[in-house]
Amino acid sequence: MSIITLTTDFGIKDFHVSKIKGLLNIELDNPKIIDISHEISPFNIIEGAYVIKNAYQNFPRGSIHIINIDAEKNPDQSHLVVHMDEHFFICADNGITSLISNNIKPNDVYEINISDSFNLSTIDTFVKVASHIYRGGHLNLIGKQIEKIKELIDLKIIEKSKNELLCSVIYIDNYGNVITNVTKDFFDKFSSSRNFTINARNVKFNKIFNSYSEAIDFSKEKKYREEDGKKIALFNSSGHLELSIYKSNPVTSGGANSLFGLSYGDNISIIFNN
Repeated sequence: MSIITLTTDFGIKDFHVSKIKGLLNIELDNPKIIDISHEISPFNIIEGAYVIKNAYQNFPRGSIHIINIDAEKNPDQSHLVVHMDEHFFICADNGITSLISNNIKPNDVYEINISDSFNLSTIDTFVKVASHIYRGGHLNLIGKQIEKIKELIDLKIIEKSKNELLCSVIYIDNYGNVITNVTKDFFDKFSSSRNFTINARNVKFNKIFNSYSEAIDFSKEKKYREEDGKKIALFNSSGHLELSIYKSNPVTSGGANSLFGLSYGDNISIIFNN
């Protein structure tokens, strides 16, 4: 039995998510539906791609991923089913699948045309297609196979010199942690073990940890550990450079994004010393 996942920019205040689930249950007998996220910032394809990229690989092969982010069909944007890495992605042709997996090419791509015949909304279309795949239906029954889809390049890391990188904030998580587009592999290759300074507006970092707990000296008594408000740069579980504040609460004390004055798309420089 397949799993159907949902990732949208709908939020949870409105009825749209429940509509998708209700329609899936009309189409299918007790389908297994899992929410990845409905809190993607409106129309933010790069943010959505970061979330999906780090989630879909944890699902069984053959899973069906409905992605409704900036997905309205229009003369410039069609709907697609992308069969990639043994998963099915139902989304708009807005470049999001190129960001989900830069190194994996799709096996098959079909442009969905069933909405043309039945005048279906985006939600209705995606539910019909997901249900068809769930039942084992062939993709050629929901559209025509195509070769070329829209590709996007993620926010680029700019190599200003041999000693300086200019990176970008690509995601702010639920704790207010700031995620950048610098990966550990890229950083290690560029740094060549040189010392460095990360400049995040007025906040500077000179060390990168591999986990939050690595940044805390647990050999000391708790009152001497300097945990509260501790600023930490680390490579997170997805391998991206993250700037955070240890156990911060964005609601009460503020997260790294608000306290450092950073938001999506902002630049952070990293200067290396020869």
